[in-house]
Amino acid sequence: MFYDPAERRIRSFVTRAGRLSPAQARAIETLGPRFLLPYGKATLDFNAAFGRQAPVVLEIGFGMGDSTAKIAAGLPGMNFLGVEVHTPGVGSLLKLIGEQNLENLRLIQHDAVEVLTHMIAPDSLAGVHIFFPDPWHKARHNKRRLIQPPLVKLLCSRLAPGAYLHCATDWQDYAEQMLAVLGAEPELRNTSETYSPRPDYRPVTKFENRGLKLGHGVWDLVFKKI
Repeated sequence: MFYDPAERRIRSFVTRAGRLSPAQARAIETLGPRFLLPYGKATLDFNAAFGRQAPVVLEIGFGMGDSTAKIAAGLPGMNFLGVEVHTPGVGSLLKLIGEQNLENLRLIQHDAVEVLTHMIAPDSLAGVHIFFPDPWHKARHNKRRLIQPPLVKLLCSRLAPGAYLHCATDWQDYAEQMLAVLGAEPELRNTSETYSPRPDYRPVTKFENRGLKLGHGVWDLVFKKI
């Protein structure tokens, strides 16, 4: 999340060019009308969007969607709402939804801050996942990182009491920043003394597994709304 002087607002992403494969384009065309929800400045009716009543977990920035699909498949009793701006990722996850017949996933292709502000009702989410957001590892770019106090406060307002916020990163200094920012939010409490063991529902990605074999660290943080 960072300040965009061109638009004079806070944004949660940076647009990147990406090539859309024929399979991704086909998934958007065929599955988009059912699983890709339009952005609008009106509160989203979860029961209508998913066609059932179940706890809803929001994921911000699902990338190509591999982990999101695995989590949704492993937790069929939960509904998952993924927010991503990049079209290839949206197409990739829609393709996985079709291949795996994942009925408990819906997607929105839009800025997560605006989705949270306009479409998610207060105290309505059972959880939020933010896995491996862009680390903006150069010091002068740290202010562009997603996990900042204004976003955390907005997330807290949308989490139901007792709901959780789960972040993960493979950059130690970003993990330290996350721990400080989340720990400073009075509506959140850490479920561990510092970092949490990786919950079973979060799969290890291929990239993460390669890093672990090379001795690189991964840090999970799980906080709950008081």
